[in-house]
Amino acid sequence: MSRSNVLPGLGRICEETKRVSRILQLIQIITARPDRYHRRDLAARFEISERMIQKDLDVIRHGLKLPLTPSPSGYRFDQLPRLPAVGFDFAEAVSLLLAVEAGRRNTGIGTPDLDTAVERVRGLFPPEFARRMSELGRLGKKYKAEEKPVTGEHRWQMLALLERAIVEARKVRIRYSTSSRGGEESIRIIHPYHLLPFVRSWHLVAHCERRDRVLTFKVDRIRRADPLSDRFEIPHDFSLDDHLGDGWGLMSGRGEQATDVELLFEPEAGRWVSEERWHKSQTVEILTDGAVRFGLHLPITPDFVSWILYYGWRVEVMSPHELRDRVAEEHRRAADRYHISDGTSLSRRIQ
Repeated sequence: MSRSNVLPGLGRICEETKRVSRILQLIQIITARPDRYHRRDLAARFEISERMIQKDLDVIRHGLKLPLTPSPSGYRFDQLPRLPAVGFDFAEAVSLLLAVEAGRRNTGIGTPDLDTAVERVRGLFPPEFARRMSELGRLGKKYKAEEKPVTGEHRWQMLALLERAIVEARKVRIRYSTSSRGGEESIRIIHPYHLLPFVRSWHLVAHCERRDRVLTFKVDRIRRADPLSDRFEIPHDFSLDDHLGDGWGLMSGRGEQATDVELLFEPEAGRWVSEERWHKSQTVEILTDGAVRFGLHLPITPDFVSWILYYGWRVEVMSPHELRDRVAEEHRRAADRYHISDGTSLSRRIQ
């Protein structure tokens, strides 16, 4: 069975995104330390096979046309091209900053050169920044998504507004639709801290005055947003890493006790899973038959359960028993969906 059959859709997207990140990091590493790293060193650094590292090096050499040269002491670039200066208008600069943030947060890119580049882009804003922000604020409805379905334009407008509010440290009044209680909407005043991309969505970490705590909001569920004149300060002791905690993805799992988890993957799915860094606590053991024992220590959140369910029969929960029973029940309910004969199945309802 091919990998594309084992890991369709989202799996391929995540794999390719992480590979792009890895290739960019390889270029940075070799540029910063020429004649230092051999293929085996790079494979060990990224915790993948030498075969995969060689494929990445081939992309750099033949796909990107960069003069990568091996030597007895390691890889080096004979030379790297210098790029001419590029100017951006306001909208282009905001778009670029959001794209860079997506790469940094979602794919693990983070280097001194990237930080320098980001600061140079941010440096394009003053002294016109405040004036242009005021002009955009007067546009009013253009940056308020009222009662509209989620679209690419809606998302961009929200991201632009929230990015501006973060930069200006300005409070925002939002109308937010929850994922539970039938999508019930509520009005909240928030202090936006960080925008984070995760999978195919954007999320906002913000202090909610209504709940008096820092929460994570899905940007697509913000139906309307109005910047306020009131300002705020992020507490000096706030840490994004501490807020996200040991949870899976963007769900911190706060209030949930972390527990030891053991998963057993079929060989093909296991090979793919073992090549990625999913969580800081993970351990990987490849068994004699090619299966992969995958260990974690984390709170059990809905996101983590959904990740397990994604692999279907190709993974078995070995422990804890509570998680095993929960996943098994989800699979039973899914199977029952295809054997219902009383007219309550979804397919019968739409006929």
